[in-house]
Amino acid sequence: MGFLLGLLLLGHLAAVTYGHPILEAPESVTGIWKGNINIPCTYGPLKGYTQVLVKWLVQRGSDPVTIFLRDSSGDHIQQAKYRGRLRVNHEILGDVSFQLNTLEMDDRNHYTCEVTWQTPNGNQVVRDKIIDLRVQKVSVSKPTVTTGSGYGFTVPQGMRISLQCQARGSPPISYVWYKEQTNNQEPTKIATLSTLLFKPALVADSGNYFCTAKGRVGSEQRSNIVKFVVKDSSKLLENKTEAPTTMQSPMEVNSSWGWTAEVDDYLGETSAGPGKGLPIFAIVLIISLCCMVVFTIAYIMLCRKTSQQENVYEVASVHARETNDSGETMRVDIFASGCSSEEPASWTLSND
Repeated sequence: MGFLLGLLLLGHLAAVTYGHPILEAPESVTGIWKGNINIPCTYGPLKGYTQVLVKWLVQRGSDPVTIFLRDSSGDHIQQAKYRGRLRVNHEILGDVSFQLNTLEMDDRNHYTCEVTWQTPNGNQVVRDKIIDLRVQKVSVSKPTVTTGSGYGFTVPQGMRISLQCQARGSPPISYVWYKEQTNNQEPTKIATLSTLLFKPALVADSGNYFCTAKGRVGSEQRSNIVKFVVKDSSKLLENKTEAPTTMQSPMEVNSSWGWTAEVDDYLGETSAGPGKGLPIFAIVLIISLCCMVVFTIAYIMLCRKTSQQENVYEVASVHARETNDSGETMRVDIFASGCSSEEPASWTLSND
């Protein structure tokens, strides 16, 4: 019987120890002087457990002092030093992280995150975590220059664009923008903000730019030089509109291949200029073709005329043997009948 009671007591203790929400927080965090810091403190909500109280405390001497309290009536900042600088998260259930702005060197201390829940049986459970906050002064890092668009550092004229100078270090950080000049002149100071805005960007804004950053700690740092180019949009538009009108004609395109240059020369002009004659081999070829045509036509006409005269002579001889009396009359008749035969009129005229 006593053994069973002991088991029940152990089970109850285990439920009390491991069944409650567990706070999670880092042992220490480091913030930058004059910067902001977030000290995480979270827990996993459990069914039946209700958050009733949240406290943040800071160690002062041997006793902790409450600087923040959250209860059913709302949030309360207990110390004047933290008013306007302190905020505890409340948007997410189980997240009671602590945010402290504009860190001072005397903010270095041990901070305690304490949460109270009401259990399903009506009791209250308290859990806490201690975090060590460290504050350090950080020198300004080398600044980097970026643009607020996807164009990079080459943009069309008329576009609204900005160059941004960013550096890490203890704030406040002061920024200065410079534009390099030609002829080895000193760079011109053009702005004292982290963002250099062009509204709109002009062609005259093209050039080499750089920025400097200086904080409370360390020396002034200078960025790399960036080349900012603004293109003339009107010239780009003219190039696009002139592109179709400057296309070569088919004759000009073919002349680049060589063989149509002769055609251009035959017309009296080429793309290179007027006054160029035909090549010698072309002149010889044309003269040869003309001679061949003339000789061919003359030969055909001569052959037709000779053939016609032979036919007339043969017919006249045959009739002379058969009838010697017919004589000149028959020859004339036969010649007349030959001329009025089925031969075309054009042929008869050509023979005459």
